[in-house]
Amino acid sequence: MLETPHVVVAVAIAYKIPDPTISLPLVFVSHFVFDLYPHWNPHIHKEKRLYGKITDSSMRIIKLDVILALIVGSIGASLVLPDINHFIWIMSACFIVVIPDLVAAPFYIFNRKNGFQKKWVNFKRSIQTDISMFWGLISQAVVLFAALFWIMS
Repeated sequence: MLETPHVVVAVAIAYKIPDPTISLPLVFVSHFVFDLYPHWNPHIHKEKRLYGKITDSSMRIIKLDVILALIVGSIGASLVLPDINHFIWIMSACFIVVIPDLVAAPFYIFNRKNGFQKKWVNFKRSIQTDISMFWGLISQAVVLFAALFWIMS
């Protein structure tokens, strides 16, 4: 799943469950749950295998997604201001939800392929439920809007 839907789900969980002892572990687990959900991502593993690098179009998608996730996470956390503790928990949730992908980033971007990272990338790939780009983006939009609806309810 792209980072933006993960972050919106994290914002929703941390917004609705302000106890970080519950919400932050739940946010972390949500990453894996939503990786199981049918979705689309750039196929960077395949691109690295075929071309030796991530294609420019995939890098543009990744950069745009990361920027959007940062913006959405910041806006979502600002909803609870002036409660600075809740703001920090929501920002923490936004970081925690992307940790599983951040751990894999050196494997793809810097060609770091130690034993742990190979196992991590293989695990992450094994739980992905990949579908076509059109339906995969639609499915992520459904997750995104459901999380936004939950925040506003």
